[in-house]
Order: sequence, then C-alpha cells, then structure tokens
Amino acid sequence: MQSMLMIDTFLVSPLGEISLAAMGIASTIVAFIMGIQMALANGSQLVLSRAVGSGVKASLARGYWSGMAINFGVASLFLILLQFFDHQLIEALTDDTSLYGEINDYLSVSQYLVIFTAVTQVSIALFNALGRTKVPFKGYLIEMPINALLSYLFIYGFAGFEGHGVKGAALGSVIAIMIRTAYLFACMHYSEEIEVRLKDHISGIKKSIKNHFLEIFPVAANVTILSIGATVYQLLYSQLNINAYVAITLVFPWIRSGTQFITAWAHSSAISISQAIGSNKMDDLVENVDKSIDIAVYISIITAVLFGILSLFIADLYPNLDPVTYAALATIAPLYIFLPIVRGYNTVHGHVLRALGKTTDVFKINFTGQWVISIPLCAAIIFVFDGSIFWAFAIQPFEEIVKVLPFRHLARKSLKEFNSEKAQKLMYD
Repeated sequence: MQSMLMIDTFLVSPLGEISLAAMGIASTIVAFIMGIQMALANGSQLVLSRAVGSGVKASLARGYWSGMAINFGVASLFLILLQFFDHQLIEALTDDTSLYGEINDYLSVSQYLVIFTAVTQVSIALFNALGRTKVPFKGYLIEMPINALLSYLFIYGFAGFEGHGVKGAALGSVIAIMIRTAYLFACMHYSEEIEVRLKDHISGIKKSIKNHFLEIFPVAANVTILSIGATVYQLLYSQLNINAYVAITLVFPWIRSGTQFITAWAHSSAISISQAIGSNKMDDLVENVDKSIDIAVYISIITAVLFGILSLFIADLYPNLDPVTYAALATIAPLYIFLPIVRGYNTVHGHVLRALGKTTDVFKINFTGQWVISIPLCAAIIFVFDGSIFWAFAIQPFEEIVKVLPFRHLARKSLKEFNSEKAQKLMYD
C-alpha cells in the first residue's frame, strides 16, 4: 500500500523542491485517510481470523460484509469532506501560496484512492485470515509496475501527449489500484473456498455490523491517533526551511515502506493468535508470542541495515537537488536508521495486545507517548528553541523509546492472565 506514495515521490523528485513539497503535503492527507482505512481493516482481520479458527463459514461471511460496510462508509465520508473542504484544508496546512495549485492538482485525483483502498483492504483481510496471503501479494506485484509506468507517462507525457506533472502521479496510482481491485474480486469469485455472497447472509447482518464496529472502533481510534500524530509531525516539519522539509518528505515514504515489513509480521502474529483464540487452542500461546517478538526484532535490525545502505545512495536516487537538501538528508540519516529497531519492538507488542483484547490499553500507551510527551516537545524544539532538523526529527525515535517499557510490562501481564474464559468473551458471532 505504501508503494503508491513512494513511487509518486520518486517520480516527482526531478520536478524540483516546489513539486516535492506540494506532493508531500497532499500525500500526507491521503496517507492519513488510508491509515485509518487500514486500521479498520486490521480490526476486521482479527474478527475474520477468529471466524476462520472457529470453522463457522457464516460468521466469516458476516464479518466480511460488516467490515466492508464500515470501511466503505468511512471512505465515502472522507471523500465527501475532501470534495467540499479541500481548499480550506490546503490553506490550513500551509501558508505558502506557491504550493496551492500543485497540492490541489494532486489531491483532486488522489482522493479517489480512498474508495478503492476501502474495498481492497477488507478483501485483503479476508484472504489473510484464510491463510491465502499470496493472493494480495500478487495483487501488489501487479499494481506496482503499472503504477510506476502510468505515473511516469502521465507526469512527463508521451507520443505527443502533454504530461500533467504532479497530477499525473495521482492518475497513475488511481488506475493501478483499480486494476488491483478487479484482480482481488476475480480471485474471490473463482475461489471455491470463499462463500461470502451477501444475499445468503443478510439475516443478522445489522447486529453483526454493530458488534463488528464496537470491536474495531478502538483499533481504528488507536491507529488514527498515531496517523494524526504522524500528520502533525509532518506539519511541524513544514515549519522548518524548505530544504529540511523536502529532506524529510523524501525519507518519509521509505520509512513507512521499510517499517511496513515489521508491521506486516506483527499483523501475521495477530492473525495466528486470533485463529488460536477462535479454535480455543492456546497451550503454546506464550511461546509463539515470544518467537514473534524475537523475529520482529531481527526484521527491525535488517531494516535498519537497509536504511543505512539507502543513506549511502540517496543522492543517486534523487539527483539534481539543492546541496542544502543533501546536507539535511545526511544530518537525519543516523536517526531514521535507528528508528525501525525500537519501533519494530513496540509494533509487534501492540498487535499482540490487540489480539488479546487489550486495544484500549494500547491506545493509552500510544496516546501518552505521542501526544502528551513527544509532539509538544517537538513543537517546543521548532517554535520555542528554533532547533535544527536533527533535534526536530530525533523526537520520533525518542517517542518509541518512551513506549518500550509500558508495552513490555502490559504484554507480559496480559499473557499471564489470559485464559479460555477471556477468549470466549472475544467471540460474539
């Protein structure tokens, strides 16, 4: 999912700092909405995984359509808000009028990504819960090259067709995700294993939607608060000089993409735990959680090494930028190299705890670490102390360090107390 914005950033970079800054602000809005949609789908994934563990196909079908109704409804709401309040939102995000036109160009097309993201994320949750993870993986492999090719052609033009610049990047992304959506639906239609026709499960769907929403809302609220926090960070960084902001805009998609490997492993762990809860087979639960945490740490270290390699070649990936921008990139390199190690440890703990029904406690830890401590500190560094890009960006790894001990303590305590009675309370369908 992160590849869409990363490809757009990579292809737009030759257009210069103004285009990059404009797309950075516009893509922050889109990434925020997509983060909420992914959070909703992650909550649905826990429900669907328990249904798979229980072996009740009707529960799986109702869970799928309940998740789809909720996610599509939220996407429609965001799309309506963007249609009517896009100019007000852009003016609230930046006072640099030179960016308004290109921000609006990118956002006018990329806003339609939210509809297709809603459909694809819930469908992916279904395939993941069933253990058919290769299906969505192949969907991304189809989408990425199409996105890259179309975006390039729409940005720069071809065979007499005039390119659309930043807007072309959004056009390529929308068409590519439409193709992936069609692929996922085709896989569902021709699969003998999937029986989710709505008309066969319409009875009780209203109650299922209600219960489904009550469970996944805390998951969505938790990830939403983190997404809003990431957006606030980006807006705070936009108050730095344009070279510093462009440097952060360039590395953000890489950070999101790199840490997505860790998040994906954490999701997988949560799926396995939820399937075990659904089947009431939890004898080796603690051992499996410990293994999941260990592997998450290994993946985090590998990601940090890859970020280190990225820092050595980032000037080759983004040529013809201002020398001050390259200096800013070098300044924050140690920070984004270290970030995935501590973030990965917290991420896997958070997903394990959500699978155990501790979403509210995870929310409290994230809210305190981000909103009570880190964001106010970042704002003080930028606005009060006029700090450099290094100290402003350092707040992100600092936030993760603050949350390490609370996450570890809560995970150990929750695993020790978890039993069949608590597992049964999570099964409502």
